[in-house]
Amino acid sequence: MDERVYFKNKVLPYLLLAPQIAITLVFFVWPAAQALFQSTLIEDPFGLSREFVGLENFSDVLSDPRYAKSVVTTAIFSVSVAGLALTTALFLAAKADRVLSGRLIYRTLLMWPYAVAPAVAGVLFLFIFSPRVGVLSFALEAVGVDWNYVLNGRQAMMLVIGASAWKQISYNFLFFVAGMQAMPRSLIEAAAIDGAGPTRRFWTIIFPLLTPVTFFLLVINVIFAFFETFGVIEAITQGGPAGATNILVYKVFSDGFVGLDLGGSAAQSVILMAIVITLTVLQFRYVEKKVSY
Repeated sequence: MDERVYFKNKVLPYLLLAPQIAITLVFFVWPAAQALFQSTLIEDPFGLSREFVGLENFSDVLSDPRYAKSVVTTAIFSVSVAGLALTTALFLAAKADRVLSGRLIYRTLLMWPYAVAPAVAGVLFLFIFSPRVGVLSFALEAVGVDWNYVLNGRQAMMLVIGASAWKQISYNFLFFVAGMQAMPRSLIEAAAIDGAGPTRRFWTIIFPLLTPVTFFLLVINVIFAFFETFGVIEAITQGGPAGATNILVYKVFSDGFVGLDLGGSAAQSVILMAIVITLTVLQFRYVEKKVSY
């Protein structure tokens, strides 16, 4: 039986696609084209004059040692956020899958942080770890830790990594739990009957079946770390101290809207987009080969 859908009205399919196409053009294609065009210009902050300079903005950006430092900072930040968020969420999902009583309450509490905006998550961590009034900062000082992320770049990086990962854990947890619930229980029960313990069952049965979900979350978490963590950085450190947390997406903002270097900021946004696209393609090219569907 042929189950394909046929539209008698030739215009109807285009009408159904029109809203999504319009959104893509207005919010994605047009801004990207504008950024690409502005990256070839030098403009005054008021937009009264402009000069075409070709690839000069890209040359200045790539030769700037501060930009190279920001690339390294972004790499460390992104790998740490994605790794911490994925491993923690996987651990919590594995524990939640074994909870018998109060399972719904337990899962609901773990999903709540997903509703928190990145900027709000940054403000929460800002108050909790504030050197002056933070509860955990006093606890750290009580055990001999000299905590002051305002002056210590390593501590600032740890703080923004923790806040960003905390925000993303609940999202990952939701998908991991859904993946575990979709698994056939007969496989896990058969392994248990054969004498496999919980740890062995997880690594030999559960985790291999979760590889499609893990791969999807890996791509999403890398994109999240590159773009959506701007609110966390802005709320906690504003890229400081001394550029220790000045990741690429925040540098685009600070150079463009604070430094008023519109052409250089546009060039940085184009480079950032190229980096993320390249990383995504590499993940699909090499990491997906280890995924078992």
